[in-house]
Amino acid sequence: MSETEIVWRGMLEPIVERCRVTEDAEGVRVHSEIEADAFGTCRYILTATPGWEFRTLSLTVGGLGLEVERRDGTWWIDGTERPDLVEAQDLDLTASPLTNSLPIRRLRLLPGQSAEIVTAYVSVPDLAVTPDPQRYTRLSLDRYRYESLSSDFHRVLTVDMKGLVREYPGIFVRSKA
Repeated sequence: MSETEIVWRGMLEPIVERCRVTEDAEGVRVHSEIEADAFGTCRYILTATPGWEFRTLSLTVGGLGLEVERRDGTWWIDGTERPDLVEAQDLDLTASPLTNSLPIRRLRLLPGQSAEIVTAYVSVPDLAVTPDPQRYTRLSLDRYRYESLSSDFHRVLTVDMKGLVREYPGIFVRSKA
């Protein structure tokens, strides 16, 4: 079993995420708390397979809750099946750089390789869930180009040796606890 404690700080907005990632033979479990002036406190628990394939998300923010599950290729949002997410494999949570590590770890790209994916994009604080096409390109051992395929947004993310985001330029940077 390995456990990693991470703190990210917002570069443009006052936001701090304190996150604990636990990996073992059963899979990945993430406990996180995000404090932001824009929406207050957001807490979530995320689970994934040992290969970092998304399983579940349980999230609360501002008195609202959200339950997301992917089971046998079917997405369930608060107990309701969502056929519009059938192409999605990963979850992308707007308020957290941790979820960028899901496709980075799952895809296991070699430098120079890229992959187009669809995520279930969760917007915080309104908790809307929509399909979002994206592309990840591995540039080097510790750098990935992230691109939104529905807009012109892109960034080069820096990751640590575990594939966990260290810097999301202009948005988040990892800091010491």
